[in-house]
Amino acid sequence: MLRITDLSKKYSKSPDTVIRALDGVSLNIEAGEFVVVQGPSGSGKTTLLLAVGGLLPPSGGTVEFDGRKLYRMSQAERAKLRAREIGFVFQQFYLVSYLNVLDNVLTPSLALPDQQAQIRARELIEHFKLTDRIGHFPGELSTGERQRVGLARALLNRPRLLLADEPTGNLDQDNTRIVLGYFADFSRSGGTVLMVTHSPAAAEYAHRTVQLKEGKLVD
Repeated sequence: MLRITDLSKKYSKSPDTVIRALDGVSLNIEAGEFVVVQGPSGSGKTTLLLAVGGLLPPSGGTVEFDGRKLYRMSQAERAKLRAREIGFVFQQFYLVSYLNVLDNVLTPSLALPDQQAQIRARELIEHFKLTDRIGHFPGELSTGERQRVGLARALLNRPRLLLADEPTGNLDQDNTRIVLGYFADFSRSGGTVLMVTHSPAAAEYAHRTVQLKEGKLVD
């Protein structure tokens, strides 16, 4: 599903200072795998996730999604691939404050219209036990409920790959386990998950855990 080869990303703070956010990262992930990348702050985890999602062109190396090299595509082609096949889940949720739960879950359908989107959104809302919150706005939800709305939104277009950036960082222990359980369910159903996190609990649910330190995979 994913083939990451010798991936690097450099930032120049000044003519004499170069930061290597990623330094020769290589990682293969099979369809249906749940892989967790752990590492300290500043180790390059978010940079890796953005590059894998087609949002941040690397300085070197390649990212292949199901045999397609992302950065040989145009921006429009990458955007279409993201809309159809990749779901994103974030620590800060990024829900639209003036939209209720149903409309937040439906936002991916703006990029990829689907006549069945309303039905699919309501099924996901029920699946994530949010039916009694369907008309509520993000400010009226608990932290755990907001993350479940974010998960439902990420799954609306039936992606094959979920990319999750510290999705449990703002959650208590109980909600952390609920969210990790949903990722594990997605993997068991054939979906692929790449998650970056500090959470030690994630290792209990993942097929594989790798460590990133100073932009390099250390084991």
